[in-house]
Amino acid sequence: MFATPILRAGQPGFWKRSLTEFKRQAVIAVNMEGLHVPTKPFPLIYFDKEESIGATKIMCDSDMGGFSTASLTWVPPQRSSRSSTTSRTTTSSSDEKSEETAITEHEGEPAHALFKGTISTELPQNRPNIQRSGYAAFRTRDRGVSLFGKLLWDIDPYNYLALRVKSDGRKYFINIQTESIVPTDLHQHLLPCSRPGEWETITIPFAAFVRTNYGMVVEPQREMLRQKVRSIGIGLTDRVQGPFELRVADMWATNQPPKRGDADTGFDVQRVDERGTGMMDEVEPKRKPGEEEKILI
Repeated sequence: MFATPILRAGQPGFWKRSLTEFKRQAVIAVNMEGLHVPTKPFPLIYFDKEESIGATKIMCDSDMGGFSTASLTWVPPQRSSRSSTTSRTTTSSSDEKSEETAITEHEGEPAHALFKGTISTELPQNRPNIQRSGYAAFRTRDRGVSLFGKLLWDIDPYNYLALRVKSDGRKYFINIQTESIVPTDLHQHLLPCSRPGEWETITIPFAAFVRTNYGMVVEPQREMLRQKVRSIGIGLTDRVQGPFELRVADMWATNQPPKRGDADTGFDVQRVDERGTGMMDEVEPKRKPGEEEKILI
């Protein structure tokens, strides 16, 4: 069985991965990004190209003999035009003329991945070891290895996970897998969509994620190992039979807190000081306007 061209494009080769990782670490070293709190977003996955689908993996109970279905397809950006006319009257020396001007309003959707299918809780026959069914999920594939070792995401300098999604109102969960001692551990959080059927940006603190194993909360609740993140994905495990549809444009790590009020988010949000709270800010605090420079001896 050979990989499709899209899958090959979504999985770069060893030397390309090594070069990309070298460029990333070089930029961090030159800009000394580790000394200050980053202000730019850290992209995890952008579904801006069709090849980005090849960097994901679909999981469904049909892999174990179940009857649920799931697919992840790329949808290009779409713009719909809606025309309306307004009447404008101009007066000349001889007569009055009525001129109609067309106004075009552009509405559309960004490029995104469409995660859709059907959930079925029917159990497969002649498989007594399977007692529960009815789930579907997708996640990013392992990024492979390079000259610098296994490629993992280091999102420790960031406080929030942000997603641009359009939900159907069902209860989806965000899954983050790290390079932990227990490989089956996941850190999960409910995808809190407030406007089903509309595009919205959702921001969740990493501290709000809960450590689980096979869908069950486990103790002790260790802090997420954000220095070594293997994959991120979204799953549907509500076991409610019927179709589902979730559109995801992108996912990224950020230090920008939710734009809505703290009471609306449901999270205990601690806003980041705009002046920065990095290591150099602790060693050498920023001067106030008009304050003389202090020389430390």
